[in-house]
Amino acid sequence: MPRRLVDISVVLDNDTIADPPPMRPKIVYRAHKETAPEVCQFFPGLKPEDLPDGEGWAIEQVAFTTHNGTHVDAPWHYHSTMDRGSRAITIDEVPLEWCFQPGVKLDFRRFPDGYVVSVRDIEAELERIGHALRPLEIVLVNTSAGVAYGKPEYVNTGCGMGYEATMFLTERGARVVGTDAWSWDAPFVHTAERYKKTHDASIIWEGHKAGRHRGYCQIEKLHNLEALPPTGFMVACFPVKVRGASAGWTRAVAILEA
Repeated sequence: MPRRLVDISVVLDNDTIADPPPMRPKIVYRAHKETAPEVCQFFPGLKPEDLPDGEGWAIEQVAFTTHNGTHVDAPWHYHSTMDRGSRAITIDEVPLEWCFQPGVKLDFRRFPDGYVVSVRDIEAELERIGHALRPLEIVLVNTSAGVAYGKPEYVNTGCGMGYEATMFLTERGARVVGTDAWSWDAPFVHTAERYKKTHDASIIWEGHKAGRHRGYCQIEKLHNLEALPPTGFMVACFPVKVRGASAGWTRAVAILEA
């Protein structure tokens, strides 16, 4: 049966505003003429002009974190332990079966920036789309941050998933969840305002910290979720294996039957 592939990943470049300034990637592009002398070093006596059109290879030198671009966070990112005491797994230890499963999209674009999604919000959305969560389904959260990607306000845009909402999903078997926002949690600028009033440390990174109690992975900086139906698609989000790392980049793709 024909399939339609929907790219739900963002692109990595030097210009798109998708992270705070200290965390932005730096990519140096080196073109064919520039690298021709390097090719010659492998073959004594070869000169750049001996190569077709005097060209070597194109290559890029990249300096960035495992959390730039569309990436999968491992439980190790959130805390040193998961599942109430076990060592948290790193990205190279994430089971592959977690990363290729049916997807479910929850549309929370209506919620204001900084809003913390509740269990009741999830239940209402599942009722609206007529779906009961099944184990290992990949739950994607479509927020207002999706259309803000690349703009200065992106990092501070969109709602977030707190402790209770995250535990609700993982208790029903979710092991990979995702968002088109900068973070699974509400933007820090809004959480900081709440903390200033309450001094309740439990609200800080609460969705991530739920991983202490049940190990799970997050896909962050997804894109184009507006193009997906609520259900009826597969998600592929295999992370790059960086040994002992807290995250790995992914070319996340939604697969729909045409």
